[in-house]
Amino acid sequence: MTVDELVKARFSVRAYKNIGVTDAQVEELLDCARMAPSACNRQPWEVHVVRGADMLEMVGNAYPRDWFKTAPCVLVLVSNHEESWHRPSDGKDHADIDISILADHITLKAVEMGLGTCWVCNFDKELVSQLLQLKETLEPAVLIPIGVPDVEAKEKSRKTFKEIVHFW
Repeated sequence: MTVDELVKARFSVRAYKNIGVTDAQVEELLDCARMAPSACNRQPWEVHVVRGADMLEMVGNAYPRDWFKTAPCVLVLVSNHEESWHRPSDGKDHADIDISILADHITLKAVEMGLGTCWVCNFDKELVSQLLQLKETLEPAVLIPIGVPDVEAKEKSRKTFKEIVHFW
């Protein structure tokens, strides 16, 4: 697939088939994702792979939606605020930007592999931090359920080119 095809094929999957995600699939996906760019190449992230039934159930409590519990695997993307680059002029922490780029690489590679994903940012981050025993400088930023989609893509609604692009 071309990049254009990947971007157009990606959609938020909210139903997964009862098919596991293999170690080889996870490794292929994350090996591609680790090539994501980051500010000053700091790579201020960790990825926690959740696949065990007990842990999936506990992480599911951080985002209690029935569809979320159908995913056979959840990637927890964690920002490291000690390692992230902070812009000198105003101290802006680029961890959120960097983790977003990592997440985008994951979602696009998943499409290429025939897998589906969904960005989940509205979850109980304190619960996830406790479950993963994260130190205070680590922040669970995004949950990405991953698996074989059990739903078809719907037509995307996007702003027009002219609404978002400004030439000067």
